[in-house]
Amino acid sequence: MVTELTRRDVFQAIADPVRRDIITLLAEKALTVNAVADQFDISRPAVSKHLKILEECGLIAIHKQGRERICMIQPRSLVPAFLWLEQYRSLWEERIDSFEEYVNQLNAERKKKEKE
Repeated sequence: MVTELTRRDVFQAIADPVRRDIITLLAEKALTVNAVADQFDISRPAVSKHLKILEECGLIAIHKQGRERICMIQPRSLVPAFLWLEQYRSLWEERIDSFEEYVNQLNAERKKKEKE
């Protein structure tokens, strides 16, 4: 259970697809809370909860501007996740290359059988 005083981490924030979509939206430009909510088929309170989690992780900042609350991306907070994922990139590339070779081999064998 996460208490009010517990700071959530980046991985918890990006684990949810709605929050990843919010990050993508805010990477393009700052938006009001209402503008973010308008992009989703979920309730405004649900969007607000996602925004709160992103803010707790430091992935976004929310500033008051008059009566509006403006959400802005804080990309530096994504660096730990990027660095962690980067260590696995070469492994993924090797496995994808191996899978591609396997598929190409299967296709070549299938075409050879079709010619016979």
